[in-house]
Amino acid sequence: MDFSIKPIDAKTGLAGVKTGCIAVAVFEDKKLSRTAQELDRKGEIAAAMKSGDITGKPGSTLLLRGLDGVAADRVLLVGLGRQDSVSDKNFQSAAQAAAKAFSTLGATEAALALPLDLVASRDAAWAVSCAVLAIRDAGYRYDETKSKKDPAPAGVRKLTLMVPAADLAPAKSAAAQASALANGVELAKDLGNLPPNICTPTYLANTARKLAGEFGFGAEILDRKQLEALKMGSFLSVTKGSDEPPKFIVLKHMGGKQKDAPVVLVGKGITFDTGGISLKPGANMDEMKYDMCGAASVLGTFRAIGEMGLKLNVIGVIPACENMPSGRASKPGDIVTSMSGQTIEILNTDAEGRLILCDALTYVERFKPAAVVDIATLTGACVTALGYHNTGLFTRHDDAHDGLADELLAAGKATGDTAWRMPIEDAYQEQLKSNFADMANIGGPPGGSITAACFLERYTKKYTWAHLDIAGTAWKSGAAKGATGRPVPLLTTFLVNRANGRKA
Repeated sequence: MDFSIKPIDAKTGLAGVKTGCIAVAVFEDKKLSRTAQELDRKGEIAAAMKSGDITGKPGSTLLLRGLDGVAADRVLLVGLGRQDSVSDKNFQSAAQAAAKAFSTLGATEAALALPLDLVASRDAAWAVSCAVLAIRDAGYRYDETKSKKDPAPAGVRKLTLMVPAADLAPAKSAAAQASALANGVELAKDLGNLPPNICTPTYLANTARKLAGEFGFGAEILDRKQLEALKMGSFLSVTKGSDEPPKFIVLKHMGGKQKDAPVVLVGKGITFDTGGISLKPGANMDEMKYDMCGAASVLGTFRAIGEMGLKLNVIGVIPACENMPSGRASKPGDIVTSMSGQTIEILNTDAEGRLILCDALTYVERFKPAAVVDIATLTGACVTALGYHNTGLFTRHDDAHDGLADELLAAGKATGDTAWRMPIEDAYQEQLKSNFADMANIGGPPGGSITAACFLERYTKKYTWAHLDIAGTAWKSGAAKGATGRPVPLLTTFLVNRANGRKA
């Protein structure tokens, strides 16, 4: 969909906007927003509210046609909840509902004039960004591997976002940034949705190279021999059972000052996870193609910040491989030596994500990072703890890391890509004890997502670090099966805030 930003004409107002449909807000207590009042020349909108044709609850909609004194062919009423308590969530629900309604209209052009001053601490730029992201999300389709492409959806193809003239410049900037973010989210979705026979470690590496060529990133792809020279014994133990060669991907966006320490994003890139010798059940194993969504989120975030030209130094690191069973595969009881020199007893080969991440987390020490965030579909236990709504966030308990957690939580709240802080305490480390190595790779069922984070924490002592477990948020199952693109919005907003000097 094409977006444009236009100021509301001081003389003709919204009523003079000639378009197929114009959307305005109404409230749950049967009150009209200022923009709805402007279009209610003959009381038709007020009558619809009074009759109960629309409740005004967040996300409710009602389409009216041919209103007297209104140039638009249709007026879409969109519920925002109670007038005195419009929240971020309500505003996002309204934007998503408008997007859904636009997708089924006979009109090809529309305008959106949701009120911009109703959400506390928010502004026109935020409202425009929210609308662009919601509408792009509603319009996403995956048909790359279908022999017959899905027909182009009917409905609105050109959308004008109407804002007060004073807000025109920040609104245009917000729309451009939101479009870049949406492009990053769509890349992450596409990578997640591709089948594992196409989206291999080599495919991820080639995607990184293409991004580097398009946006001027530095790129380095390490192969097996280089990983062996680095003594990444833990990462390489996971790759042993697969015929697909492993790739260790490094992307560099050096948009800040040369002396500034970079923020490093580390993404888990298991392009297919059978569980290895600790084989998973066959039911729903196809969804293990999504085990590279951490890697996809790093690539999607780089796509977004590259288009934005973000003035910040950011490095992306992706260990990528398959986890397959074969005569060469790692066995329960094997002991491997990580790049850090610490030894690991592999009690379960299906706990492989932490085995590839620990070597990546050691590797990033060389960058002397300002902060490191790893992103991984790491544990089913996180889904049990938090469901499918919040990403699990883990950091150490000290002031420096609490600040990083606050930054990530705030970025998630601002975008609706929310996270929830989980504990990571020394008491949980006891569960990782091994009689034969420095640590075991699992700590048993109790607190499984926490002990997984504790395992990673052992490799992050030299820098500020946070871990995002996205096992419950990176994809959806059932009829809506597919990658969500999370947490690209959270990560991108976190980096934008850092670039703008907004730290917790």
